[in-house]
Amino acid sequence: MILVADSGSSKTDWMGYLDGETIKFNTPGINPYFLNEQDISKLILKNETVVQYADQVKEIYFFGAGCSSPDKHEVVSNGLSAVFTKSFISVDHDLLGSVYATCGSSEGLNCILGTGSNICYFDGKKIHDGHHGLGYVLGDEGSGTFFGKKVLLAYLYNKMPALLAAQFKKAFPADKEQIITNVYQKSFPNIYLAGFSRFMANHKDHPFIQEILRTGFQEFVDTNVKDYPKYKNVPCHFVGSIAYYYQDELIAVLKENKIEPGKILQKPIDELFNFILEKEGIIKQAS
Repeated sequence: MILVADSGSSKTDWMGYLDGETIKFNTPGINPYFLNEQDISKLILKNETVVQYADQVKEIYFFGAGCSSPDKHEVVSNGLSAVFTKSFISVDHDLLGSVYATCGSSEGLNCILGTGSNICYFDGKKIHDGHHGLGYVLGDEGSGTFFGKKVLLAYLYNKMPALLAAQFKKAFPADKEQIITNVYQKSFPNIYLAGFSRFMANHKDHPFIQEILRTGFQEFVDTNVKDYPKYKNVPCHFVGSIAYYYQDELIAVLKENKIEPGKILQKPIDELFNFILEKEGIIKQAS
């Protein structure tokens, strides 16, 4: 069996190929900045599909948030090896996985707008490093965490329209002290903050939310996309729930900045899976 995984901070999507059949399952996010090797092993062993197929897995191609350096690769690889004991394991950054899903073998910009955000330029053969991917404290412009924090701060600072604020309080009844505890004292504050961005989905036509989306996407473009000299000459692809659910607002901002929208995928796993199978020479059997 070949397993391909795309992991964000919130969730990991898995696809497997065995004897001409494909399987799909999910586990929580696997980010080596928040989990150690033992945490990773324990987390994935909670999934029944993992337990069922662990001994049959021969190759794993894992693309994950936080997997941007050799030491972080090792954390994830060791965590997976403890479960998939008979497997060759390749660990790489989630940016590379999304590049394979969007650009394939063509030139383009590839952006992630999910719980966090990131961007890279792909010349058709390799990724060129940028100055981005600084995480939710220093960066993550245009991400779920970014927008969740914007909405939450508007509510806490009493800058949100009264009727909208009443609906926010109903959706998120936690008081200021509970919010501060969750942000500063509990695990995964980025995921907690990103949860507040869900409020925008049910109210995205409200002018207040529209302005937050417009300025947030513009900040992503100004800080990230425009850092690449060729940003007006190549398609700009996106992966992630924020890009997918608010693609109308995102595309409008891109066009205002004379940027060509490319693919916008909620999840890269299907396209990534097919790319890996084609690369391994077995795409015909899987299709």
